[in-house]
Amino acid sequence: MNLILLHADELLSGKRVTLCDARFLHIRDVLRACEGDSVKVGIVNGARGIAQITTLAKDHVELQYHCAEAPPAKLPLTVILALPRPKAARRLCRTIAELGAQKLILLNSYRVEKSYWQSPLLEPDKLLTYFIQGLQQAGDTTLPDIQIEKRFKPFVEDRLPEIARNTRALVAHPYGETTSHKSQCMPTVLAIGPEGGFIPYEIEKLNAAGLQTVQIGERILTTETAVPVLIAKLFD
Repeated sequence: MNLILLHADELLSGKRVTLCDARFLHIRDVLRACEGDSVKVGIVNGARGIAQITTLAKDHVELQYHCAEAPPAKLPLTVILALPRPKAARRLCRTIAELGAQKLILLNSYRVEKSYWQSPLLEPDKLLTYFIQGLQQAGDTTLPDIQIEKRFKPFVEDRLPEIARNTRALVAHPYGETTSHKSQCMPTVLAIGPEGGFIPYEIEKLNAAGLQTVQIGERILTTETAVPVLIAKLFD
C-alpha cells in the first residue's frame, strides 16, 4: 500500500480522519509509524498529499491530512474484457487500476461460463475494493469507470462502434497481426477475450464494429498475463 486512500464520507471537519480498518493496521504494523509521523494519503477521485498521525491508539489512528497534489494522469484506455473466472477477475480489476486505465467494460462471450456472472466477487462494492487496492499500490486516486455488459451482440452492434470511433481500436487475438501500435496519448479501445479467445463469430462482429485484430507474438498467454503485456506494448 503506497498510498492510503480516504473516502469523502469519512472525512471530518478540520481535515481530520479516523481509521480503524485495514488502513489502520497497515500504518501500525507495516509502516510501524508513530504519533507525529507522516504518511502518504489521497482522497478517492481527488487530490494526493500527506497526513500527520495525531493519535495512534490500540484500535484506531487519527490523521490530520493535507491534499493538494494532482493524481497521475490516466491512460486514455478503455479495456473491454471478456469476463474471466471470478478470482482472476479480482486480480485483473486490481491490475487495470494499477496500470491507470480510464475504463473497464466486463463483457460476456461464448466461452464465458454462465456461473461466473453469479459470483459475489462481481458485486459493485467488491469491484470497488479491487480498484482501491490497485490505486493504493500505484499511488493513484482516480477510480476507473466500470461497465457490465452481459449480452455480447447488442453491445458490440449497438454501442461499441460509437465507443471505438476516433480511437485506436484493437482486439487481441492469437491469430491477428503483430502489433506495434505504440503511443502514450492516443485514445485506445482494447478488447481481450476469455481463456481460449473469442470465437470466430465474435471476432467478425468486433471487426465489423471497427476493432482491428492484433497479436503480440507466437506464444498464447493467459488473460492475466496478456492484459499487462498488451498495455505495456501499447503505451510503453
